[in-house]
Amino acid sequence: MTAAARTRAGFVGLGNIGKPMALQLAGTDGIELWVHDIAEEPVAELGAAGAKAAGSVAELASAVDVLSVMVRDDDQVRQVLAEVLTAVGDRSGRDPLTVLVHSTVAPETPAELAATAEPHGVNVLDAPVSGGPMGAAEGTLAILVGGSPEAYAAAGPVLAAMGSKVVHAGPVGAGTRFKLARNLLHFASFTAATEAQRLAEAAGLDLVALGEVVRHTDAITGGPGAIMHRDTTAPIEETDFWHSVFGHVVALGEKDLGFAIALADELGVEVPLARLALDRLAPGLGLPKD
Repeated sequence: MTAAARTRAGFVGLGNIGKPMALQLAGTDGIELWVHDIAEEPVAELGAAGAKAAGSVAELASAVDVLSVMVRDDDQVRQVLAEVLTAVGDRSGRDPLTVLVHSTVAPETPAELAATAEPHGVNVLDAPVSGGPMGAAEGTLAILVGGSPEAYAAAGPVLAAMGSKVVHAGPVGAGTRFKLARNLLHFASFTAATEAQRLAEAAGLDLVALGEVVRHTDAITGGPGAIMHRDTTAPIEETDFWHSVFGHVVALGEKDLGFAIALADELGVEVPLARLALDRLAPGLGLPKD
């Protein structure tokens, strides 16, 4: 494909996140977009935005060079890929088909999909996304990609059109593992937030105002990501720059967690995550626990 050629892209799965992702592609110069979904309404909306509608996954796979898949679960991804592989046929004279799996699947699934597709001359990249419907609508998703450098390069224009932070995490499967690590933090933080809400409610505080303060200050400090700058989780040497930085974090954290736990005990609120955090904050940051 020459630099001046249009990228023929396809999208399967026009749901809550898939549709705005596809709309980003439809509005990008240099991309010819084909779409397919079992629901008629999003297909019509993409058609109005300039995309071409395919009547089946097979038709879509025959028309494009990069195919994005954003469906519900592992089984649906397998079903889509099976339909793709029965339709690819002879692609002599064309670049290999690259399939981007944006669905969050089990850690072992991307390698399984890639092994199934490889004999057909189809490259599979796992490319889950982070940023939700808002990021999809604004084209600011983080897209976490696993796969070969050649397939990653082939998918470059499509990935760039949908996300403002695209990370080539490593070989196939690395994107999914990256996403699972990110979402562990996401949902563990949600659970900690519910614990904080129970404490605030028992103390007679405004929970809506608490949420506003959390979002306000996290936007300033970076939230949990503020401590994620080291390239290892190993213990920190005393001569390391991060030793004093995290030492300060631990001192403040242990003090405030201690006060919060004491308040919870006074109010009869269970805060198991706070107790676990008090025990694990220092070693988790690479510092000895006093």
